[in-house]
Amino acid sequence: MKKRVAVLISGRGSNMTALIEAAAARDYPAEIAVVVSNRPDAPGLARACAAGVATAVVDHAQFGADREAFERALDEELRKRQIDLVCLAGFMRLLTPWLVERWSGRMLNIHPSLLPQFKGLHTHRRALEADVKWHGATVHFVVPEMDAGPIVAQGSVPVREGDTEATLAERVLEIEHQIYPRALRAVAEGRTES
Repeated sequence: MKKRVAVLISGRGSNMTALIEAAAARDYPAEIAVVVSNRPDAPGLARACAAGVATAVVDHAQFGADREAFERALDEELRKRQIDLVCLAGFMRLLTPWLVERWSGRMLNIHPSLLPQFKGLHTHRRALEADVKWHGATVHFVVPEMDAGPIVAQGSVPVREGDTEATLAERVLEIEHQIYPRALRAVAEGRTES
């Protein structure tokens, strides 16, 4: 029985697309059951529809500053669709412990750095400023502390002389598209520990 996965997005959904493409394989242990966005205008919603994947919008703006009310509506949407696993893919909302704990061990995130380095935002700029030789991406379980959960998969790229934030981000994104489907496969097959 394939695991039912919800992919949460806020933007264009390039990692979502990588997951949808991977899940199209017969032997893949998960199906992308729904793509949910917190922004009604997210370009990724059209991409999901074009791929034949159900979509839903839970617009955070309708809840004002009440983050838990937004998360309760989001959680209701996920439970209504009998979701087993959640993949955050460019979902630009910090989640409260309430939601994170409800999905403990069943929620993944992809972060554009080799965690524990460069938690938070502007990872490519910070990697260049730190003059690191390698940079990359990490798929990890979501825990209440930001970018701190158990690591499922990592992929790296060399930092080249003359790299800019944009060139480095482009190469890291290619790695993200490779490791996220692998990580979701491992979790869906029960080969990881949260």
